[in-house]
Amino acid sequence: MAVSPPVCDFDAPWHDFALRDTDGWVVTLSQVAGSRGTLVMFICNHCPYVRSILDRIVRDAHALMDHGIGVVAISSNDVAAYPEDSPAHMRDLAQRNGFRFPYLYDADQSVARAYGAECTPDFFGYSADGRLQYRGRLDASARAAAATDARRDLYLAMVQIAETGQGPRDQVASMGCSIKWKAA
Repeated sequence: MAVSPPVCDFDAPWHDFALRDTDGWVVTLSQVAGSRGTLVMFICNHCPYVRSILDRIVRDAHALMDHGIGVVAISSNDVAAYPEDSPAHMRDLAQRNGFRFPYLYDADQSVARAYGAECTPDFFGYSADGRLQYRGRLDASARAAAATDARRDLYLAMVQIAETGQGPRDQVASMGCSIKWKAA
């Protein structure tokens, strides 16, 4: 079922984390934060919404890194119910797609809860001082990728944040599969 998270809660603070990457190393927010802003993405391997735009996510993440924006991807899904989202499969996906940014596993789902992440993909764009300025979509893609010339909403918003410290006031929420929460 498609989920669309709320739009940006401007100036909300980011949430620190220390999560393992696909090689087992612990990565913290301070290690990935960029000098001009930071993008925290909640994604996973199995979601058709993520899969349809993964090449664009990687393209835009790498371009943003070249602008001094730190980028991190986090998977928070319950791997007992969705084994394709396990760290071993995450490592394979990251290698196949040439991720230059960390792909972290939120085993206890506490980071997703702290951020209020609701779906995959869910994008959180922060200013250099750690204040939320963007929570919107990558582009007009949904379950299927939009046209190749679709407006790059996330990329353009993050460049604006890097240049001005402020995100665009008009944002369109992302859409994707719900995060697969563990049973309580």
